[in-house]
Amino acid sequence: MNKQSLRNVWAIYTRELAGYFGSPVAYVFIVIFLLLLGFFTFYVSNFFEFGQADLRGFFQWHPWVFVILVPAVAMRLWAEEQRLGTIELLLTFPVSLPQIMLGKFLSAWSFLGIALLLTFPMVFTVIYLGQPDMGGVISGYLGSFLLAGAFLSVGQMTSSMTRSQVVSFILAVVISLFLILAGYPPVNAVLNGWGAPMVLVNLISDLSFLTHFISMQKGIIDLRDVLYFASVIGFMLFAGAVVIQNRRIA
Repeated sequence: MNKQSLRNVWAIYTRELAGYFGSPVAYVFIVIFLLLLGFFTFYVSNFFEFGQADLRGFFQWHPWVFVILVPAVAMRLWAEEQRLGTIELLLTFPVSLPQIMLGKFLSAWSFLGIALLLTFPMVFTVIYLGQPDMGGVISGYLGSFLLAGAFLSVGQMTSSMTRSQVVSFILAVVISLFLILAGYPPVNAVLNGWGAPMVLVNLISDLSFLTHFISMQKGIIDLRDVLYFASVIGFMLFAGAVVIQNRRIA
């Protein structure tokens, strides 16, 4: 990517990121995000009664919170442009479609990263209570950030398919939920009970966000997990660009 391409991506990135914080919706999202994680961690997982100074009880809820909240962030990325008719104007700018797609994605991902960083009091809490494995904490946050990016890429792809934010949200939730439950142990147990071949069960499990996130949640940074999330993000961004390009031609 040359300097001009980077400048184009940066222009889209700053425009979109400023749009998030120019609306009260962003602040409402951050408050709800922090409250939900706090509630599940302290009241559902019984954080203080667990007896260990680590954040596993905190990270385990991220996939389930992300599956609802991240599509809410992603649903406006392209659906709003199509509903208002500004997509035609945007595509006439001297910026390529992949650059627009990447700029929009990175701005939304940065917004989610900021929301994730605001959970830093959790880190101070476990440090105060004991001596946590900081490698596990860092690995968990990295996995959570990559997981948020994967959910976001799904939401951006569904947003490119429709001008309705509600339809985009529902599609993203359904797809994301499938990609979580595919690796959920009870689902694997059901498949085994139905007599499904172990090869098929393992293949379905390997396609799941949850499978790759759990290992990072435990403090294991495996290059295969990082490549998995990067591949999902890359594929979803490519699919979204193809959808927008086909709609543009039509």
